[in-house]
Amino acid sequence: MRSLSFPCLLLLAACGEVTGADLLRAAVWPIPLPDSLFAAAPTEREAEWDAPAADPALGEPALALSLGRRRGVATLVQEEGERRLWRTSGGVVVATEGARVVATAGLRQVLAATRFEGVDPLARLPEIGAEEWRGTRVVDVMRSASDPARMRFGLRLDCRLRAAPAEAEDTLLVEESCRGAARFTNRFWADARSYAVFRSEQWVGEGLPPLVVEVLSAPAAPAEVIPLTR
Repeated sequence: MRSLSFPCLLLLAACGEVTGADLLRAAVWPIPLPDSLFAAAPTEREAEWDAPAADPALGEPALALSLGRRRGVATLVQEEGERRLWRTSGGVVVATEGARVVATAGLRQVLAATRFEGVDPLARLPEIGAEEWRGTRVVDVMRSASDPARMRFGLRLDCRLRAAPAEAEDTLLVEESCRGAARFTNRFWADARSYAVFRSEQWVGEGLPPLVVEVLSAPAAPAEVIPLTR
């Protein structure tokens, strides 16, 4: 279903009939997104980073986001397995799959979707070890104003990823260098024992500084299902 709906939206986007919110809904499907999620930016204008924010409740999943000098705290809105949706009080919306930022809304340039030819290597860190991973990533980007002339779909990126011990004890530094339609290096810091990423610097569009994501409080792991004996 998702593979059919997203290309259809891309065709409509070329006619100016689809907004960044519509593309984000397709990117995070099957997570249902309420219309109120985008109430802070009904005309697709850039979100407000300086909007006052309440501190997350104790134990509430939250991310600290930084884009250049701008700061915000995003709390968990929806989740479906490893796909999660986060939102700041000022209207910055970030979709993640595991530690990867796969879509955004409320920025000057929107990351509409991220796809890999195969499995995202971040999900295979224990298998990769000290070896270098090479693969292809495809992204879609667009301006917040939804101008069809500023939409770019199917941008191909050839990426290399390698993990090595960081200066901090029990920490891995994962560097992902990508070339092609854009040139950038993503960095992920992970616990060397659990491979859980707790900080990252990720590309989210041309002309924007890296989005720094720090885990303030991680979502709870799914409860283990213990089969009943019969």
